Amino acid sequence: MDTFGSMHGKVALVTGAARGIGAACAGELAAAGAAVMLTDIDEARCTEVSEALNAAGGNTLCSAHDVTDEAAWEGVLATTLSGLGGLDALVNNAGVYTGGALVSNTLEQLRRVQRVNVESIFLGMKHAAEIMRPGGVAGRGGAIINLSSVAGLIGAPGHSAYGSTKGAVKLYSRHAAVEFARLGYGIRVNSVHPGLIETDMGHLVFEDFVEIGMATDLAEARETALGMIPMARLGAAEEVAKLIRFLASAEASYITGAEFVVDGGLTAT
Repeated sequence: MDTFGSMHGKVALVTGAARGIGAACAGELAAAGAAVMLTDIDEARCTEVSEALNAAGGNTLCSAHDVTDEAAWEGVLATTLSGLGGLDALVNNAGVYTGGALVSNTLEQLRRVQRVNVESIFLGMKHAAEIMRPGGVAGRGGAIINLSSVAGLIGAPGHSAYGSTKGAVKLYSRHAAVEFARLGYGIRVNSVHPGLIETDMGHLVFEDFVEIGMATDLAEARETALGMIPMARLGAAEEVAKLIRFLASAEASYITGAEFVVDGGLTAT
């Protein structure tokens, strides 16, 4: 077990843990010594990830989880407490991507992406804070890391619906961080803003570039995207997960209400 960013003796919950950044976060936290609850709407894939981590020496559980359902949050958190013995960190990672030109988006699309990407953040923070704050069932304080995106910081064609939700995640995190600190909860809240990452969701951006006319095919779309990134490559899910591991650990004890960008320099240009 690595000593920097140690999570030994801690319990973490990661949503959207069946693939991509969520799976990488679960792996990093387990490697750091945390007991980890993995949740995802895709229970079969989530179980595969959990079993692989346990085979490598981790201590994890998995649960099916619709992050838009308040009762599901209550059930998952109850299972985390009973099965793993507490809660010290929540990684609100689950989310969906909706692209397309603004004039082509429907109200139904906007409502769905808002529900999954924003309402789930509210539900996770609300119920986790009740458990983690003084007087809660766990009562040890801890950390909440909310996954936003560079689309929550800058504008981009085809990203208006998705970006609006990720901007909301950024400000929701700031408000929660200040409130929890002022009220003495001992819970730090930060947002993480990945750029283009080599994941299934990341590849949807290429399809979106073609759909709105920024590229003629996926190969050109990828080249267009790489041309926007000073480091000229996509990021890896593990590179995001390592930052999240740090933010969840005691090494980040004086960091709250901040935004952390992992984007190869995209937003610096």
